[in-house]
Amino acid sequence: MDLKKEIREIPDYPKEGINFKDITTLVKNPVAFNYVVDSIVKEFKEKGITKVVALEARGFIFGGALASKLDAGFVPVRKKGKLPFNVIAETYQLEYGEDRIEMHVDGLDKNDVVLIHDDILATGGTALATLNLVKKLGVDKVFFSFVCDLEFIDTPQKQVLQDYNKHVLVKYS
Repeated sequence: MDLKKEIREIPDYPKEGINFKDITTLVKNPVAFNYVVDSIVKEFKEKGITKVVALEARGFIFGGALASKLDAGFVPVRKKGKLPFNVIAETYQLEYGEDRIEMHVDGLDKNDVVLIHDDILATGGTALATLNLVKKLGVDKVFFSFVCDLEFIDTPQKQVLQDYNKHVLVKYS
């Protein structure tokens, strides 16, 4: 399946010069949605995944389905102040300023095998921040999955992620 045909591109969003990749057109198509879930599950079904960690908000769309099909738990990573219990936090840099993500302190334990999933890998800032959260909880075995990778964006954060053999379905060169 050519997933690029299922992803709408919106020029100059959220600002001029950005060609936004909108996966809402992909997820409304049940064939494309199931293809993505099944492809990721096929890649990770033999890895012993015990928890799927997904990022707010678009990562949640696939994260719950992946956790269900992998017979794993689901752990949300959210923006600051959105989780109701004790959290660990990681701050990361944005193009202009910084942001913070959080995870419940009891979301993982050191014996978990974690799949971190998000819809798009752009600069790698949120993915690396999520990896740092997972490592703070003592987890050593970590895998990454993304629907899309904007390969034309090369950053030091993305270089760190190369060590984790990330799985990507759609690559934009």
